[in-house]
Amino acid sequence: MHERTSDEWLTALRGTPDDQALLDLRTRLVRGLRFALADRLGADPEAVLEDFAQESLLKILRSLDSFRGESQFTTWAQKIAVRVALTELRRRRWQDVSLEDLQPPGMETEPIELPDPAPLPEQQVARSTLMIMVQRLMREELTDRQRQAMQAVMINGMPLEEVARRLGTNRNALYKLLHDARQRLHKGLAAQGLSVAELLAAFNG
Repeated sequence: MHERTSDEWLTALRGTPDDQALLDLRTRLVRGLRFALADRLGADPEAVLEDFAQESLLKILRSLDSFRGESQFTTWAQKIAVRVALTELRRRRWQDVSLEDLQPPGMETEPIELPDPAPLPEQQVARSTLMIMVQRLMREELTDRQRQAMQAVMINGMPLEEVARRLGTNRNALYKLLHDARQRLHKGLAAQGLSVAELLAAFNG
């Protein structure tokens, strides 16, 4: 494989990319991803790596102007490839899960009843009470789309891109949806005499 400087990589890939440079970079990406994702790949890992490398290559070509020379070009490209691969792995993890499946029990029906707190430590009782309050606020104050988005992103950790796709929207619109939902929850907490800081303190204390 021909060794290139960062400037040589940029020259070979800009405009109409050189076929050999594309092949060399793709080979490097596959090799790096194989090492970085060794414990994350399932069946048929080579096919998965090829898919990730191809998607990464396209993103790298679109991002050439953002390369600042703070590292070797191949190091910069490999970081992009790892980010692309991890995002895709997270997306695939959720591809068979519907947003409705993420609704916790009681979210769409009756408020969750707090069990007898007598045997629980005081802090655990406070946390349970606050969780019930948050669930009630989500049920009563948020729209269905806001509730689905908050549940998927903030509680279950579904990638933003996947949630946006499921909701038939884009990333910017999803940001706005989540922002509006958080504002409603903040107002609901304030009406109960609580702040977000107090809520976080109860769970981090």
